[in-house]
Amino acid sequence: QVELAESGGGPAQPGGSLRLSCAASGNFLDIETMGWYRQAPGTEREMVATVSKYSVRNTTYANFVKGRFTISRDNAANTVFLQMNNLKPEDTAIYFCNGIIWHPSTYNGSPKRSTFWGRGTQFFVSS
Repeated sequence: QVELAESGGGPAQPGGSLRLSCAASGNFLDIETMGWYRQAPGTEREMVATVSKYSVRNTTYANFVKGRFTISRDNAANTVFLQMNNLKPEDTAIYFCNGIIWHPSTYNGSPKRSTFWGRGTQFFVSS
């Protein structure tokens, strides 16, 4: 079983900063990609940023966070971070950690590639 646990949500002011963390735990073989998605009330979940294990330069960002958010990961700690600066009220959402993870199949133990999600952490950007 693989689990992703987010932390770091809370209140923030416009122009402020927050840092989210997500740690993977459980029985897995390798974490290929980790990322952050968000979902505001009444909207669909959308990608915020992703980072590949095999190259820290292999990052992707949604246009609405470029220049403000930075994703990074600590491979040894199986953790991904999202540094968020210059926050805007429209950044208010539940932020979900995402991982594309290789793990032993529960059927026969062979390697299997699956997508996992954390439960989400919420923060509010308001003055």
